[in-house]
Amino acid sequence: MTTSEPSATKRRLILLVLVGSQLLVWIDNAILGNALETLADPARGLAASPGQLQWAVGSYTLVFATLMFTAGALGDRYGHRLVLGVGMAVFGASSLWAAYATSPGELIAARAVMGAGSALVMPATMAVLTWTFQGAARAQAFALLSSAAGVGIAIGPVLSGALLSSFWWGSVFLINLPIVALSLLGIATLLPEFKPPAARALDLPGLALSVSGLGLLAYGLIRAGQVAAWDRPEVWGTVVAGLALLTGFVAVELKARQPSFDPRLLARRIFGGGTAGLGLLFLAMTANTFYSAFYLQGARGYSALQAGLLALPAAIGVMIAAPLANQLVRRTSVRTVTATALTVAGLAMGAWSLVGLSTPIIVLEVLMLIQGSAIGMVIAPVTNAVMGTLPLERAGAGSAVSNTVRQTGAVLGIALGGTIMSIVYRSAVSPSLDGLPASLRSQALVSAEYARALGDPAVTAAADDAFVHSLHVATLWTMGFALLGAVVLALFLRPAPAPAADPAAPGATAPAPPAATAAPADLSR
Repeated sequence: MTTSEPSATKRRLILLVLVGSQLLVWIDNAILGNALETLADPARGLAASPGQLQWAVGSYTLVFATLMFTAGALGDRYGHRLVLGVGMAVFGASSLWAAYATSPGELIAARAVMGAGSALVMPATMAVLTWTFQGAARAQAFALLSSAAGVGIAIGPVLSGALLSSFWWGSVFLINLPIVALSLLGIATLLPEFKPPAARALDLPGLALSVSGLGLLAYGLIRAGQVAAWDRPEVWGTVVAGLALLTGFVAVELKARQPSFDPRLLARRIFGGGTAGLGLLFLAMTANTFYSAFYLQGARGYSALQAGLLALPAAIGVMIAAPLANQLVRRTSVRTVTATALTVAGLAMGAWSLVGLSTPIIVLEVLMLIQGSAIGMVIAPVTNAVMGTLPLERAGAGSAVSNTVRQTGAVLGIALGGTIMSIVYRSAVSPSLDGLPASLRSQALVSAEYARALGDPAVTAAADDAFVHSLHVATLWTMGFALLGAVVLALFLRPAPAPAADPAAPGATAPAPPAATAAPADLSR
């Protein structure tokens, strides 16, 4: 812990470094999402199958989620500035590896290491921010971080499209390196060291159980899409084993004297409910991002650059809505703003079920603007409310738990979204492929991208129709998860009841209900 408070100028510079660090993570995620269609192309990419693409995204989020709480413990033990710097260095080195990967398997491995780097970055960023800012300034800082997410989402696809139109696919990872260099310079020269006086022990049993449990769960869900069935032993067996290991993980953490992932934090009404709501939002949001890239570039035929530009309304919505949300929260409440906004986001996601191959593009732009604006009004206020329930010495642990749940939602979003689409696509396209030779039929069943590569107009048309049908089914599932998240926020972010007045006191009146910017005590239940 620092011995003196940083000046206002120093705090602004610290925030700039933290925003830059998170911006890198968001840019990279957005860049990869826009490059999936290229990576699936046998000529321009790595000929990656849908399952391999799910793992290219999922390996990152899987490692990100399962290492997050360990990274929080490392920050509390060795200092959050040190952990943040190491995380950025790991992220940069693995980006270089990913850029020159020669196979889908190598790319998946590099992405997993990138996830490890991000896992070190995220809790440290949130902990330093929580230590540096208090009260309204903290809420504004979280809003700025959310705006940075919007900037990353906006820049990522456009930058990816521009790079893919001029260079090979690996260039989308090389672009991370100058951002890493600038972030490391800022971390070394501007950030003071933050760590609580009592360090937490590393939790190796918990780490092993969480990695193996979530890995098996993700594998089972993705494998279901590859084999287009849920009743095979390698599907349901690994899902059940994964859930059993995750149950054991929670049991171990509950018994630990100093758990790195403290499930007890989730029992707090605001912390647990807000974190669960964000987890469901990230599940829905990640699934939506995954299939929208294939719709725009595959089914509609837009280039990567065009698809990136078409995604700008969603990012602009996040940037505009994040700071606006704080003003609305002060006038109403966190519960009203976020539950309403997540409901709107869910309905906008569900509206994709009405989209076809000839839907006017302006309709999609409006949907993305509404969806992005609604999401921007959820993340910052809920994050601020969640982190506001914790004492400063638990900032690293709380950030790790919250972000672990979010990234677990992202892992499940990729696994479930991609798997639902794969199963529905195969079922829908199969009757149209009866006349094809067995080798070509098996290729067309893999994905719509593989079917289009055959060059047969009839097969392409059937694949496009099947893809759109699978898109519609997936969007309805996505909407359901988002709406469930809205219900969770509405139930758990309600304000604490005002204490009753003492009837014996002459002239006593009941105290006024807490304002929208409730004190930490109001948020700790």
